Amino acid sequence: MEKKILRSSLLCCIVFLLISNFYGSVEAGKRRIEITDDLDDVEDNEEDESWKTWGNKAAAPEFDPPPDFSNMGFDQIQEEMAKRTFAPVVGFVKLRLGVQRTKDMVVDIAMKWTKVLRTGGLGVRFMAVDRSTVMFNMQNGKEVTELREFVLRQEEAYEVKIGKQEFRRPGDPPLDDVVDKLKKSKDDEGGDGNNKNDVTKDEL
Repeated sequence: MEKKILRSSLLCCIVFLLISNFYGSVEAGKRRIEITDDLDDVEDNEEDESWKTWGNKAAAPEFDPPPDFSNMGFDQIQEEMAKRTFAPVVGFVKLRLGVQRTKDMVVDIAMKWTKVLRTGGLGVRFMAVDRSTVMFNMQNGKEVTELREFVLRQEEAYEVKIGKQEFRRPGDPPLDDVVDKLKKSKDDEGGDGNNKNDVTKDEL
């Protein structure tokens, strides 16, 4: 009986020694590798160009000379000048005349255009002036061409005025001709010029 106990305890000791030896070798494999502080001979080839230039002052942009205007038409010259404008831009949009609108309708048009363009990344704000005019201001004049194209695609818009320049869809008559035509048709109908529903004069 004592021999059996002795054998079993001896067997347990051997198993314990084997297990402890095995775990000791695993722990030895997991030891941390120490790196010295002397890194003079180490080459780091993983830096990219943006990391190398990080923190440096940005170089001044090269001068962009204006193009040769001698071979351009008036519209092309205006287009090129608009691309080089960085100052804020203020202008007006004349809505289609002869359409009866309430003040709220014009305010809704201005809000809708503002939201659409801001969603598209253009910093523009439209404000209703009267029942046929919407004013806009844009912080970056460089984007004025995109603004103009957007407005002229809207069915409510008739004309965009930026500074002294007026822009309409191709084939549309000048605004003065449209106003004269509307006045003439009102006179033919027997209306007076001071009609309360005259959309060209009613301010908000």
